[in-house]
Amino acid sequence: MQDIFAEDVGNGIPLVLVHGFLGSSEMWRLQIDFFKENYRIIAPALPGFGKSNQVNSCSSIEGMAKSILTSLEKKKIERFYLLGHSMGGMIVQEMVKFAGEKILKLICYGTGPRGNIPGRFETIDVSREKLKTNGLNNTAFRIAKTWFIEEDKSKYFYLCEEAGKQTSLEAADNALVAMKNWSGIENLKNIKNKTLIIWGDQDKAYNFNQVETLKENITNSDLRIVDSCSHNVHLEKPDEFNKIVSEFLKKN
Repeated sequence: MQDIFAEDVGNGIPLVLVHGFLGSSEMWRLQIDFFKENYRIIAPALPGFGKSNQVNSCSSIEGMAKSILTSLEKKKIERFYLLGHSMGGMIVQEMVKFAGEKILKLICYGTGPRGNIPGRFETIDVSREKLKTNGLNNTAFRIAKTWFIEEDKSKYFYLCEEAGKQTSLEAADNALVAMKNWSGIENLKNIKNKTLIIWGDQDKAYNFNQVETLKENITNSDLRIVDSCSHNVHLEKPDEFNKIVSEFLKKN
């Protein structure tokens, strides 16, 4: 397996940040700059995305999870905090299956336990068809607009636009296939890690039923809902998001 890119900065207990569909490690810039003073930040770019766009992409959530775990093993990181956003939230749930004992605390953000996402602004199949018909840049721009209340007028929308352009077409389609074919429902009862669930109250990708299912089935979990945010709380209200995560990591 080819090595994926992973930004690695700061000192302290490792905090691993896993981006979502059409994302990149750069989409965590506001979190990297905030948390690197107290944590060692590991921000991988998934195979086929961002600075890993020359790496062969994966068509399964399991494959993506294993690519991150392999990267962490090569860095000799044995214990870490883990945060996953959107599709990255599916990936971190999968990582618990293989390395739950290594995860000190888990954060599932803007995500759910079903890959074929009920109530999404459009079905996975429609996204695949539009990707094929309209191309990557058009699709990335159109989908990223749904992630913000202010759509493409949002201050940090450009981070998503740039990340989308870096993604390979194959990686984008493979990721949609990976999500459609994945379900984490049965695994939720096996997540014993202390878990924080974060959700924007106007998320168009994952409705409340999704996060409610996580909360009800992950025994040791808390839910924080951020008002007046869509899918990208960490870019819409970065200070509030960073504070929520920081308090969770520091809490005994």
